[in-house]
Amino acid sequence: MHLRPPSIDQGVQAGLWAVGLGLVIFFGSVAVGAATGTAFVFSVVAAGAIFLFVRVYGEEDLRK
Repeated sequence: MHLRPPSIDQGVQAGLWAVGLGLVIFFGSVAVGAATGTAFVFSVVAAGAIFLFVRVYGEEDLRK
């Protein structure tokens, strides 16, 4: 019996990547001295770009 991880929708995976990396960008920007508002806007824009990138290019082809 071959165990496989559960199937998670590509949109959910993209959302998790976007939120996680957006938080890293936000806290990293604040840590290096950026204003909180600037860091927030930059991290939201980056999270949106990350979401789109992972949603479009992140899916693997199934093996046959």
